Amino acid sequence: MSLHVVIAGASGFLGTRLTAGLEARGHRVTALVRHPTNRPSEAAWDPYSDVYPPEVIEAADVVVNLAGAPLLGNPHSQKWADAVLESRVTTTRLLARAIARSDSRPAFLAGSGVSIYGDQGSTVLTETSSSLGDAFLTRVAREWEAATAPAEEAGARVVHLRTAPVMDRRSAPLSQLRLLFSLGLGARLGSGEQHMAMISARDWVGAVTHLAEDPEARGPVNLCSVETPTNAEFTTALAKALHRPALAFVPAPLMKAGAGRLAPELLGSLNLRPAALQTFGYTHLDADVDAVLAAGLAAAD
Repeated sequence: MSLHVVIAGASGFLGTRLTAGLEARGHRVTALVRHPTNRPSEAAWDPYSDVYPPEVIEAADVVVNLAGAPLLGNPHSQKWADAVLESRVTTTRLLARAIARSDSRPAFLAGSGVSIYGDQGSTVLTETSSSLGDAFLTRVAREWEAATAPAEEAGARVVHLRTAPVMDRRSAPLSQLRLLFSLGLGARLGSGEQHMAMISARDWVGAVTHLAEDPEARGPVNLCSVETPTNAEFTTALAKALHRPALAFVPAPLMKAGAGRLAPELLGSLNLRPAALQTFGYTHLDADVDAVLAAGLAAAD
């Protein structure tokens, strides 16, 4: 069955790849763009002015929100922090309200992040695990997911895409890490014992496509690999893949001083499992750190 999928954030790294993946399976994609357009594959909206095309939402089978300010920036800046939060909550809330106002009630695949769990050490985390702590991105993720409430209350199928860092040489963080490790500057962070969730780009696209197509899929879904490595295991695997040494480490106090609000994401531990994704029948192409890195490093430009 061919679906009509509306995507906010379609021009980003993940959005362009999801669009291609959906179209390859015969689905039609309409991108929400923030400029006037006459293209049949685009529709204009302005989430900060509460403006959206109701006829496009009405005609959709699935709405996907990937919009949000980039996490790359100055983590010490309040302006950056405000933009990260506001961009995610505002776009999600508007689309949730649009879906609630529609007669068709399309499914809503709403962006989120694995940071919602907070640092929980070596504890195995699935979608039923609690959200702990008050780290910046943990708080962002809570508000991000809460913004879908209008769609859920209206009875729409809502999936929270709890996305782990996507490892691909064309995008952060692997683009920067590949350069550092290639220069022999690879290092574990702090003790290296913290678990470091991740997923390959092709598994992310495959999983989200699967969730769009499965009418039974709903609720929070961890988009991560089957096995979650520690930072030390990741460091060893990337150094080996690039044939470079990585014997150094960055002390935790230095990380905290340099990374600011993002330090808990680098030093905290998320030992994730994609339990819901497996329940919904998705089979990973890249199950562990070696496979994720092999796929990410082999990605074409």
